[in-house]
Amino acid sequence: MKNLLARFARNESGATAIEYGLIAGLISVVLITVMGTIGTGLTTRFTAIGTALTGG
Repeated sequence: MKNLLARFARNESGATAIEYGLIAGLISVVLITVMGTIGTGLTTRFTAIGTALTGG
């Protein structure tokens, strides 16, 4: 049992997987936020272009 606990304490592969998962989650949140902001800006520009082309 003591050997099992010692091996568990030294094993870091699970912690590394969790860290990679957290990093991937953070990157996803940032990308979604940026894409939402860019999308809103593009919609505004295309609406203005469409209005200008139709003479409105």
